[in-house]
Amino acid sequence: MENSDFTPTRYSDEELEEFRAIIMEKLEAARAEYNTLRKVVMSSGSNDIEDTAPTFKTVEDDGAYQRSKEEASQLAQHQYKFIKNLEAALVRIENKTYGVCRVTGKLIPKERLRLVPHATLTVEAKEMLAKQGKN
Repeated sequence: MENSDFTPTRYSDEELEEFRAIIMEKLEAARAEYNTLRKVVMSSGSNDIEDTAPTFKTVEDDGAYQRSKEEASQLAQHQYKFIKNLEAALVRIENKTYGVCRVTGKLIPKERLRLVPHATLTVEAKEMLAKQGKN
């Protein structure tokens, strides 16, 4: 089978297992970070000891704390989306469709998948969609 035009339409099971390991590692780290961010967002900003002591919070302190909680909330939302994208990538591995560009049907290069394991587009397809205003 020496056809130079032959382009595989999917990654081998061995390659898929390599990507699964990468995704699982990133997923574990992402979930830990998400849980930390959620704790920050859910916290009241003071502990029990502080509640009984007289406090003289300034408006700036309160505003900075609120901004910090809002930033943590935005980061948590971003992390949640990342987790969902990684979980979807695991489903694609199970379906053996992982690494196939959803626009061109070509394999997404391994280098890209190692950096962005939840990618569903080749760089070319992503740029093409961006030019068309569809992302």
